[in-house]
Amino acid sequence: MLANAVGIAIYLVLASRGWRIPQEHGAVPVTGEPLVWVLALPVLGVFLLANIVWGGMLLRYREPKRGLWWLITGAVWLLAIYVDFAHH
Repeated sequence: MLANAVGIAIYLVLASRGWRIPQEHGAVPVTGEPLVWVLALPVLGVFLLANIVWGGMLLRYREPKRGLWWLITGAVWLLAIYVDFAHH
């Protein structure tokens, strides 16, 4: 959970560099956005892979109580992705 919290923070910091400033109303094109995605998507991918492995281990070793933490982590990641896309 702590590693995921750090990953979410890193992802949002990297992704926030491509967020639009509402006061500009499209006056300034966001030309650096692809560069931001090149930096932010690998963080998302690494943690997605790690969480898939974590979920597989939970299923294999039948640890249902820890599965709740896995679901909470997934929900927080989805919230972080929502926050990111809401600012584009």
